[in-house]
Amino acid sequence: MSKQEFLGALYNGLSGLPKEDIENSVQFYSEMIDDRMDEGMTENEAVEDIGSVNEIIQQILSESSLPKLVKRTVSKKHDWKVWEIVLLAVGSPIWFPLLLTAIVIVLTVYIVIWSVVLSFYAADFSLAVSGIFTLVSTVAYAFTSNANIFAMLVLIGGAFVCAGLSILSFFGINQITKGMVFVSKKIWIWIKSLFIRKEEV
Repeated sequence: MSKQEFLGALYNGLSGLPKEDIENSVQFYSEMIDDRMDEGMTENEAVEDIGSVNEIIQQILSESSLPKLVKRTVSKKHDWKVWEIVLLAVGSPIWFPLLLTAIVIVLTVYIVIWSVVLSFYAADFSLAVSGIFTLVSTVAYAFTSNANIFAMLVLIGGAFVCAGLSILSFFGINQITKGMVFVSKKIWIWIKSLFIRKEEV
């Protein structure tokens, strides 16, 4: 495949994205090909070394924002048949509420999950504050006239227990958060993939 064929296929494969994004991508890969040719490769070798144009298109689309992908999908030319338009209009009282409900459910689940994670962090913060407050209270209690050594030891023990639990739970919550970020990314990638149609160029 020649450089022009590659760039033409890339341009066509990204159609529907903002013009500036397409031109930036085409220019970037044009310069990559030129750099390889400057190193002594032939034009075909340079193009082949970059990789499959289909995979590059899929990668660029997967890295594009969701609004751009939605706009691209909507703007794609499609010759609507009369029966499709009629079916779409007649079925709208059914499919539109269902679609809206699905979106709301997904968003609600997402918000609830992250609310639980934030609650864990709030509880952990409360433990840390309780430990500090208990330690400060113990010091203040030591200077009172009716200070009891046994009560002071209990308070100090409680402060260290709170501090220890706070530290341990922080590491556990941190791992949960990392897992949630990973899952969230996977869900986001899956949602974006719904708007990326695999096309052979």
